[in-house]
Amino acid sequence: MDFTFTEEQQAAVEAARAVFSGVEPDGVPSPALTPGAVAEDIDRPLWAQLAAGDLLSLTLAPEHGGAGLDPVALCLVLREAAKVLARVPLLETCAVAMSLQRDGDPGLAAELLPRVGRGELVLTVGANGRTGHDPAELAVTALRHSHSNSNSNSNEENERSSTDDSGGTGHDSDSSAWVLDGVQSGVPWAHSADWIAVPAHTADSRAVLALVRRTAEGVTLVEQVSTSGELLAEVRLDGVRIEDRALIGTPGAWERLRALLTTGTCALALGLGETVLSMTSEYTGKREQFGFPIATFQSVAVQAADRYIDLRAMEVTLWQAAWRISTGTAGALPVAGDIAVAKIWAADGVRRIVQTAQHLHGGFGADTDYPLHRFHAWAKQIELSLGPAAAHEEALGDLLAAHPLG
Repeated sequence: MDFTFTEEQQAAVEAARAVFSGVEPDGVPSPALTPGAVAEDIDRPLWAQLAAGDLLSLTLAPEHGGAGLDPVALCLVLREAAKVLARVPLLETCAVAMSLQRDGDPGLAAELLPRVGRGELVLTVGANGRTGHDPAELAVTALRHSHSNSNSNSNEENERSSTDDSGGTGHDSDSSAWVLDGVQSGVPWAHSADWIAVPAHTADSRAVLALVRRTAEGVTLVEQVSTSGELLAEVRLDGVRIEDRALIGTPGAWERLRALLTTGTCALALGLGETVLSMTSEYTGKREQFGFPIATFQSVAVQAADRYIDLRAMEVTLWQAAWRISTGTAGALPVAGDIAVAKIWAADGVRRIVQTAQHLHGGFGADTDYPLHRFHAWAKQIELSLGPAAAHEEALGDLLAAHPLG
């Protein structure tokens, strides 16, 4: 593979740095001092800046107002976002938009994606299932709507076609409709989202992806709070009806979306780890003991060097996974193998980096006036998001057993 980034990808990085340069990681109350969520909404001013900088439309096709770039470009921008703990659903919105663009209904894509690129719509996805341990699609059922259950107002509903505030239109709300029942736990930014992508399974055990308006009848959001202090939601679906075109049934669509989410999470881990190691380097270079900076002590230098090696491993495995997703290049293992390796390094690496940083910072690591504890909280959330290292080690083992190397 070629690790050289294109001019367009490098331009995306520069644009992202310009937008994120004014973001302060401690712009909201400390999660260590806040009983509940640190804020009720995403960072709307930053979201508007991302839209103005064409970063929300980065991976959208030109016909939808985008630049048509690949997942590598998205990961580069996510890396910059994590360096400042940007409180925006950049990964979720872009990943769902890419899934709709590739596998969804062209008409719905044409209606929603330009608005996503302009920052008018926020998208998110439930990827954890009911408990986070079982496949997410098993937590929700998607069944064809039975016409015999239609109420007396169904004819009026069928004739109505109107656009709501979240950008969707009503077409034949009874015919070819699906009914969703189940729960998705730990859905990020759900309270701020306009649409939620929900993995589900059909009567014949097919994995599908349903696009549900947050305000749809039968959708209930129960507040949950992440380790980083952000507001999550348990999304409960009770007889929620969606149009046929809002259900993505293309084989592999949900697996591709989850792969992109996992790879993007690795990019977040990399950006956060780079900032934390930089903070540690700066602190140990100034903090003195016995008349010398502690960075000159062998034990400190060795620990910092080990964490630098972690970062480089996180980086190379991330770009390998992102490159294979972007190009579809064949390898000794399916692309899921490269994604598993990247997530293993990201989960373990970011944990070791923040733990070493806390150790080398001494008391400053726990000082709530100093931002390191915020990065530690975010790192723990990222580490466990979409499965800890052990879960991906098991998946990698299964792939190696099914595809013997050599």
